[in-house]
Amino acid sequence: MHRHVIRLAVRLLAVAMVAIQAAPAAAAAESDLIRMKDLGKIQGWRENALIGYGIVSGLAGTGDAPTNRATRQALANALSQFNLTVPADQVQSRNVAVVMVTASLPAFAREGDAIDVTVTSAGDARSLVGGALMMTPLKAANGQVYALAQGALSVGGYRYDANGNVVQKNHPTVGSVPGGAVVEASVPRSEQTQPDKLTFVLQDADYTTAERVAEGINAQLGEHLAQARDASGIDIQVPAADRGQLVRFIARLESVGIEPDRRAKVVINERTGTIVSGGDVRISKIVVSQGDLRVSISTDNSVSQPLVLGRAGDAVRTQPVANSTVDVVESGGAGFVAANNTVADLVQSLARLKTNTRDIISVLRAVKAAGALHAELIVQ
Repeated sequence: MHRHVIRLAVRLLAVAMVAIQAAPAAAAAESDLIRMKDLGKIQGWRENALIGYGIVSGLAGTGDAPTNRATRQALANALSQFNLTVPADQVQSRNVAVVMVTASLPAFAREGDAIDVTVTSAGDARSLVGGALMMTPLKAANGQVYALAQGALSVGGYRYDANGNVVQKNHPTVGSVPGGAVVEASVPRSEQTQPDKLTFVLQDADYTTAERVAEGINAQLGEHLAQARDASGIDIQVPAADRGQLVRFIARLESVGIEPDRRAKVVINERTGTIVSGGDVRISKIVVSQGDLRVSISTDNSVSQPLVLGRAGDAVRTQPVANSTVDVVESGGAGFVAANNTVADLVQSLARLKTNTRDIISVLRAVKAAGALHAELIVQ
């Protein structure tokens, strides 16, 4: 009886040890999972560019020149909307400027929402400070009006000139109107036109990640709903029971955990001396030797003045003498041998050898040229 109890206790202890060892591994595996909403978006969720042509008024003599035909014609057209007939050649004002108005219509914008607009001078105005944008329709690429913009400009600069002297800060010919456009029409999305089918689009196209996304959806939602179409698109069938509650289904879809695959990349910014790399980017066996040879030549110019008592002869003259010194200094080069290590190991080893960042960048480029760096090298 006692032996049976002891054996049972040993088995339970062994199971507990296995569970304890498996717990950190499971926790680490869960920590590597990324939500689908952080990997991409549903096809059709995109911002739409809007553009319009308008007039800014109220400028203190810093608008377009009176000879600007576009400004004169635009102002004449605007006045005609209020039953004021003024010929374009009779318009004379430096307090107005023709501008281009741009905005971005969000995917989920609805009628009545306010969006920000950017206003840029299209003529020869010197400054838009203090101006107000007149009502301007904003159109998309299809020519339809989606928003109306107007309001006082916010310009992060200024320009003042007098008697040929100019004081300017930033770009006073560019301004913005926060919340200055009101959405008049929304854009239909794919889940509205096809409620039985969705397409998830990855931010970074990758066949392995696309297949893992499809497998993760099928495993966590319990049905064979997803299938990878290509490296960036995953087709998802919406169950009949969820078509009437599409928001709930998409919320469950966004919370699906995926372990994405990634390509090996090393990003180098030579201007700032920044190196960014994945910790597991591999390099083949290499030998790195980096040294520095400095040659400095200095010249000490002096004048040879003979010491003569009394009057010097005609042949005695002052002679300049140049004494040159050549100094050659060869610093100890950094040496490193790597065998199936990573870029992180190489950079750390070079840093321990007190190699500066510029030299590390040169070493990485040479390693890539030698074919030992198994990653895409991006130089900014």
